Amino acid sequence: MNPPRKKKAKGQHVTPPIPSQGILDSFTLSSPTSRRAIKDYVEIQTRGEKVQRLERVKTEHILERNYDCWDVHTNRSRYWVITSPTNFYPQKFFPSLDFTLSFHIGFTTRVLAAQRGAPDETHKLRLNRVRRRWEEAAASYDSGEEVEDFQAVGMKCRECLIELVRQTSRPEMVLNGKDAPKHSDVLAWSQIIADSIAGGSSNESIRSHLKTIIKSTWQLDNWLTHYRNATRFDADFALESTQSVLVAFGNAVIRYESKSPEQCPKCGSYAIGVGYNPDLSPRPYVSECEKCGWQSNEMK
Repeated sequence: MNPPRKKKAKGQHVTPPIPSQGILDSFTLSSPTSRRAIKDYVEIQTRGEKVQRLERVKTEHILERNYDCWDVHTNRSRYWVITSPTNFYPQKFFPSLDFTLSFHIGFTTRVLAAQRGAPDETHKLRLNRVRRRWEEAAASYDSGEEVEDFQAVGMKCRECLIELVRQTSRPEMVLNGKDAPKHSDVLAWSQIIADSIAGGSSNESIRSHLKTIIKSTWQLDNWLTHYRNATRFDADFALESTQSVLVAFGNAVIRYESKSPEQCPKCGSYAIGVGYNPDLSPRPYVSECEKCGWQSNEMK
C-alpha cells in the first residue's frame, strides 16, 4: 500500500532539479558566431577539454572598449572567458566575475602597453612576415641609444615596406602590355597595388591616400637610414608612420581580397567581422555577422 501523500503547506514551493547541460545550453541567448569563437578558443587553450555549455553573462563598456564576459563549462572545469583581448580564468581560482574583470582589465592593459603592431588577428595573419619586420624595427627603437640604433629603425622600416609590396602584389595587377616592376620597387608597386585594391570612382579618395602615405613614408624611412644625426624622436616618427601605412594598406587589402559584404545579407547590420585562416583553401577569408550570426559559406 502506497503511503498517503503529504499536503503541501501554503507559502512553500518545491525547488526543481538542475536541468541537464544540453537543456540549459539550448535556452542560452547569444550570438552563435561569438559562441563558436569562444568554444574554439577554450578548447585550444585547455588542450583537450571539451566545452559542454557556455553563456555570455554580461558585457561592460570601459575606456572605449567592450568586454564580453562568458561563463564556460567544460567536461573537466569551469572558466570565465573575457574578451578584448581574450583570456580565460579558472573559476576555481577566480570565483568572482567582477574581481576577474577588474584583474583582466589591469592585466591586459599592461600587456597591450608593452606590445605594438597589428590592430587585430586578421591583420597579423594576413601580413605576418610584414608584421615581423615592423616588430624588429620597434625592438630596435625600444633598445636604441646611439645614432646607429635609430638609423637601423629606418632601415628596418624600409625592409618592412618592401615586404609589404611583396606580400600584397599580384602579377595580374599589372596592366596588359606593361612590364612588372622589380620586387623591391616600392613606389612603382604601391601605385599598382593601390589602383587594384581601391579601384573605382567611389574609392578615389582612399586610393589617393594610400599612394600618398606610402610615398612619403618610404622617403622618410630612407632619410632616417642615412641621417647622421638621427634621434629617438626621428626614429619614433618613422616607426609610427610605417605602422600607419601597414594599417591602411592592410585594411584595403583585406576588404579587396575577402569580398566581404558591407552589410549582413540576413539582417542588414554593418557589424560584419572578417577573419583570415591561411589553412582554408581556396578562400582563406571568412565573414560573420556579430548581430544575427550569419556566416559566409566558407564557415558553414
